[in-house]
Amino acid sequence: MRIATTVAPRAVRSIRSGHPWVYDHSIRTQKKEPAAGDLAVVFDDSDRFLAIGLADPHSPIAIRVLHHGSPATIDAGFFAARVDRSIDLRRSLIEDTATTGYRLVNGENDGLPGLVADRYDHVVVVKLYTAAWKPHLDVVLDQIEARCAPTAIVLRASRAVQGVWRDSFADGQVERGSLPNPLVSFTENGLIFTANVVAGNKTGHFLDQRDNRQAVRKLSAGKSVLDVFSSTGGFSVYAAAGGAISVTSVDTSAGAIAAAITNMKANSLEPTHGHETIVGDAFSVMNTLEKHGRRFDVVVVDPPSFAPKMSDVDRARASYRRLTRAALAVLKPGGTLVQASCSARITEAMFVDDVTQELGRAGRRPVSISVTGHPIDHPVTFTEGRYLKAIFAPGT
Repeated sequence: MRIATTVAPRAVRSIRSGHPWVYDHSIRTQKKEPAAGDLAVVFDDSDRFLAIGLADPHSPIAIRVLHHGSPATIDAGFFAARVDRSIDLRRSLIEDTATTGYRLVNGENDGLPGLVADRYDHVVVVKLYTAAWKPHLDVVLDQIEARCAPTAIVLRASRAVQGVWRDSFADGQVERGSLPNPLVSFTENGLIFTANVVAGNKTGHFLDQRDNRQAVRKLSAGKSVLDVFSSTGGFSVYAAAGGAISVTSVDTSAGAIAAAITNMKANSLEPTHGHETIVGDAFSVMNTLEKHGRRFDVVVVDPPSFAPKMSDVDRARASYRRLTRAALAVLKPGGTLVQASCSARITEAMFVDDVTQELGRAGRRPVSISVTGHPIDHPVTFTEGRYLKAIFAPGT
């Protein structure tokens, strides 16, 4: 169903600039209350067409824009074409036999707002961040099947969507094909990893850090490496593959640490001085390591998002600064600090400013500071989509 909608002037400017979200407080009138997945046809106060998008009455983001500018037909062909375009943009990755784990569809940034699709070798995981996709999902899955021929498509959903669909959906359900084992092996730059596509974080693996992991691999030869918030051992495995003499993985989850050990063994990697694993709070563990005189050549700090809401920004920045201080306390003089943030509300400028201030307070003067962003399969087309940044500070 199409629902005529008018929006406030601020939203008009936002839509015309290409922003893909319309918040509920920006809506002035609607012909009727939409159901999730209805098509909201958006106009300004003068009844000029602005955009058409997916309505979601269950979310503060009331409309996810599919198309703006001039009127368009939104049908099965439209969605199939968007899937095709996304897959075609990743042709270089698809043809790279050394990497069989990557993002196929990156939500708003690929014109399919609130929907991501990740490929793990022969399995595709689709994760939904809006309930609005329910009436249109089959078209998307049909096209993924036609283009990628996966043996299974697994459906994941955000907690908000799970709440809306709680009577008809189980997170991690196999939507197409069959999945004998939820643990799926795939390769990344020639290294073997296993993702739990049914119950793992996000879709099973943090694919967005692939390039940063490769960068750590290149600087790890002969080095001792501390991997904090190691999750399933992505940075740890890359460090060992790069020739690290020792790797220490730290995470609060015993399950994640077990997966890190499995991934290390799958690659037949054993650093000269071993792979040490520690289950515990990052701050507490780094404090203990410092007290015991432990120091590392490379310290990687890759925490989860600290700022899910705008009101969390100040607290999050304080936490990032605290993390930097803790990391520097266990970093050898002249070592390399690698610190990442996946909080969209923490801008790159904020993050760089906070980390560099802590470097200065600690009397550390790195040879250089470089900042990385998103890999090729995680394109960015709007401000809120630019969540990932990592600082590399060698010679610190």
